[in-house]
Amino acid sequence: AGAQQSVTVASPASGASPDLLPHFLLEPDDVYIVKNKAVSLACRATPATQIYFKCNGEWVHQGDHVTQRSTDRSTGLPVMEVRIEITRQQVEKLFGLEEYWCQCVAWSSSGTTKSQKAFVRIAYLRKNFEQEPTSREVSIEQGVVLPCRPPEGIPPAEVEWLRNEELVDPALDANVLVTPEHSLVLRQARLADTANYTCVAKNIVARRRSASAAITVYVNGGWSTWTQWSGCSTSCGRGWQKRSRTCTNPTPLNGGAFCEGQNVQKSACTTLCPVDGDWSEWSKWSVCGTECTHWRSRECSEPAPRNGGQECHGPELETHNCTSELCSPSECYGKGTGGPSACLWGADALPHAATPGAEDLALYVGLIAVAVCLVLLLLVGVLVYCRKKGGLDADVADSSILTTGFQPVSIKPSKADNLLTIQPDLSTATMTYQGSLCPRQDGPAKLQLPNGHLLSPLGAGRHTLHHSSPAAEGADFVARLSTQSYFRSLPRGTANMAYGTFNFLGGRLMIPNTGVSLLIPPDAIPRGKIYEVYLTLHKHEEVRLPLAGCQTLLSPIVSCGPPGVLLTRPAILAMGHCVEAGAEHWSLRLKKQSCEGTWEVSTQRGGGLRGGWAPALTWHVSVPQDVLQLGAEPRTELYYCQLEAQACYIFTEQLGRFALVGESLSMAASKRLKLVLFAPAACPSLEYNIRVYCLSDTQDALKEVMQLEKQMGGQLIGAPRVLHFKDSYHNLRLSIHDMPSSLWKSKLLASYQEIPFYHIWSGLQPYLHCTFTLERLSPSTCELACKIWIWQVEGDGQSFTINCNIAKDTRFSDWLVPDSEVGSPALVGPSAFKIPFLIRQKIISSLDTPCARGADWRTLAQKLNLDSHVSFYASKPSPTAMILNLWEARHFPNGNLSQLAAAVAEVGKQDGALFAVSEAEC
Repeated sequence: AGAQQSVTVASPASGASPDLLPHFLLEPDDVYIVKNKAVSLACRATPATQIYFKCNGEWVHQGDHVTQRSTDRSTGLPVMEVRIEITRQQVEKLFGLEEYWCQCVAWSSSGTTKSQKAFVRIAYLRKNFEQEPTSREVSIEQGVVLPCRPPEGIPPAEVEWLRNEELVDPALDANVLVTPEHSLVLRQARLADTANYTCVAKNIVARRRSASAAITVYVNGGWSTWTQWSGCSTSCGRGWQKRSRTCTNPTPLNGGAFCEGQNVQKSACTTLCPVDGDWSEWSKWSVCGTECTHWRSRECSEPAPRNGGQECHGPELETHNCTSELCSPSECYGKGTGGPSACLWGADALPHAATPGAEDLALYVGLIAVAVCLVLLLLVGVLVYCRKKGGLDADVADSSILTTGFQPVSIKPSKADNLLTIQPDLSTATMTYQGSLCPRQDGPAKLQLPNGHLLSPLGAGRHTLHHSSPAAEGADFVARLSTQSYFRSLPRGTANMAYGTFNFLGGRLMIPNTGVSLLIPPDAIPRGKIYEVYLTLHKHEEVRLPLAGCQTLLSPIVSCGPPGVLLTRPAILAMGHCVEAGAEHWSLRLKKQSCEGTWEVSTQRGGGLRGGWAPALTWHVSVPQDVLQLGAEPRTELYYCQLEAQACYIFTEQLGRFALVGESLSMAASKRLKLVLFAPAACPSLEYNIRVYCLSDTQDALKEVMQLEKQMGGQLIGAPRVLHFKDSYHNLRLSIHDMPSSLWKSKLLASYQEIPFYHIWSGLQPYLHCTFTLERLSPSTCELACKIWIWQVEGDGQSFTINCNIAKDTRFSDWLVPDSEVGSPALVGPSAFKIPFLIRQKIISSLDTPCARGADWRTLAQKLNLDSHVSFYASKPSPTAMILNLWEARHFPNGNLSQLAAAVAEVGKQDGALFAVSEAEC
């Protein structure tokens, strides 16, 4: 309420002059009571005979007035000034919505005059801000708004901002603005704006400071330009050349994202091999010349030197005496005309000359002997070459790849279910089997199932094969691993680790009950090399995974190594995830930690995940700008990921540490949570605890909680349930209902418990749970039936009923697969694959070659629902091998070989028309 103007009331006395009415020289003003200090109100009027205060309609007692009288020297009129004091108690006695006010009333002989109303208020400033600024990380040149709503107070608080305890003055910095709502605006964030910001509210009572908000201005890294391509790695034949770039344009600052993509690119190159020159055959001897010599020549042309090859060594022209030095040059000259004449071979000229026929015969015999030796060497070389082409290499024969006890089979097209059901027998270290090692083909033949068998019956050859040695013991392996520089980043112990020794035969590593495995296909490791490979699962507290913005962890953090090792064929890393809802609601990223410890981010781009949810969703994760599309030129990538309903399969040619993260694009995005309930197996006291765990819906998270509860003596209550947790910023609420009140009571003071949204959504906090503590009213109570409701606030509620009996025990083995059923964590050679090696090679050789009629690997990918991105398969030397490797990763150890055989048979049927077509058409 504002001050009112003074009001003059005329006296009813007749003849009074209006000029003699009192008027106020000083009127009371609005005042504030600070704490318990009394305030003073004053007014002065002339001419006035009496002045009294009236507060809230009641006259102030005359004894509370302090009066002072004087005379105005200029007019000679009397002047009266009156003061009163108002205490806090007087103001607080007034109840209701009306404010405390006071008003002066002055009298003179002509009438009365009232002053304006002065309001008396109790000043205060509450402690808590209605809205405080929050810390943020912003990109450089991005606008920033820091809101601040000061505490309630009388008079209203004034707001000012501090940056690192220094006052922010918008008049001195054009980049800063303070809005009428007290928000601080940074028009464009600069590196210098990285600071702690504090909102300060103050009035006549107090000064309040908000919590400091840290503004971090980060700079995302940018790639420099590519360097020039290096020279080819080989001086002869096929090799590699590479170029590199650095993340220095600009360098990431203040936690900014590292550059996405590869810092090194490799490209195949071919260097022309140097060819040394070699001599051609000698020409025939010339006729005998005038100097009793003849000559012959040869050329350095078989082959001629090129590409820097060496020149031929030796003479190009050779001369010999053609008379066996039995005649002199003068005897070979003609007489008379000076023309040449034949040397004399008669009794006069050559009295002791030998017969020329004997020397020629010896020469011919020597040439024939040399020719025979060359022919024999050629035959030996051809035989050795044929034997190598007809069978496997020597190192293959001694490996476990041939320990499959195949027997000759005859497969009819109509019974494709029995096609791939031949299993290897690995019970002995040395085995013998009947059949040919490698069926040969005389050309690019196709599968011809309609007219014959898929695979030719194995021959009658006999070969002895040796099984490969098993993996080293865990302690020895860890001891050897501890000498490596990357050992400090690995978890201690071997509980969540699998390891093995592998060569070019390939194999498989599995961590039981986690859904994590690593498939190393045949020929992924170069021949002649042996790698000790490990696969380990990290706990969240062991690895610091940086998450930007609203990213969430969607998979376990898995390491396979040794890191930095490049394979010649992509290995396949399989792990679970908890992504739910359509892929158009997510922006998914695959993070890989480099050898230096930094996390490289690979972004899903293009059409891989934007077409809606499909049985198999794929995207490229290492291409900086685009992805391979069907029909585009194939490119070689280090990483490729196929996302399915509950698992993702990562093709990688470089081992390292991987994790799948995502950022929701809409509130429809959700994560799958697994809700698991545990309670003590025995209850010696009256208290009984029910623990409700909220886990990511992955096998590894369930395994960890199972092991933790097993150590605590807990038992599983009911079957785990799945909850779809949406990105709606709402917490997860849990409550317990329908307990028998005569037997049990809850010790929970509130009606429900909540788990904060960000604790769940980040995915970085394991073992999130709530505990409901119940109390038995009688020691004889041994059964409990109740309902636990779990729902997301303001979301679609999900609940389920728990019926538990304290006396009963739920076995952990009901939910964990025994290790004996999972198999060995390390499988080497053919035991790691469902498809027998020889059948696999036959399928690859038959389907790799493209065919215009479609009877090739593309049709097989379509039959197996793996045709989301055929361009990735086409970029590899053997597309069929990529498809079979993915099938092995998805279906081991319980894959249905009959279904795969049926798919292969369908591909063969499409090729039936090729029998009447020449091979050149395919």
